[in-house]
Amino acid sequence: MSDPLTAALAVVGDRWTFLVVRELGLGEDRFEGLLERTGAPRAVLAGRLRDLVEHGLVGTHDYQEPRRRTRQRYVLSESGRALRPVLAALAAWGEDHAGATPGGLTDRHRGCGGLVTPRLVCECGQLIDVPTDVLTEIHEPIGAA
Repeated sequence: MSDPLTAALAVVGDRWTFLVVRELGLGEDRFEGLLERTGAPRAVLAGRLRDLVEHGLVGTHDYQEPRRRTRQRYVLSESGRALRPVLAALAAWGEDHAGATPGGLTDRHRGCGGLVTPRLVCECGQLIDVPTDVLTEIHEPIGAA
């Protein structure tokens, strides 16, 4: 059994996965649209979609246009939608530390229109602004001597 970060990276730890999840979250649900919007090579996108379906992050629905073969639409599952805060944090980090151009996509709260920013908050509700205020605990695997 691996630690949570290693397990998560085994499922979503490549660039194409995050771009696919982003585009599905923005409403693109067809293979050709995902191909165009992510820039992924066709074989890579097909493989990533298969993996995401297999891991339960994405579901599929068949559809058929007149005189065309049956195709699939893709939709994020609950666990796929749960990646939203991870994408927001990565995007913010990209702006702050990886030289990304600010403003490509902006997240706003539907209720008030304010900017949404990722933050660390402890279970008592206190905002953690200083990374050194977080203590990371290392636990031995169950059954370890």
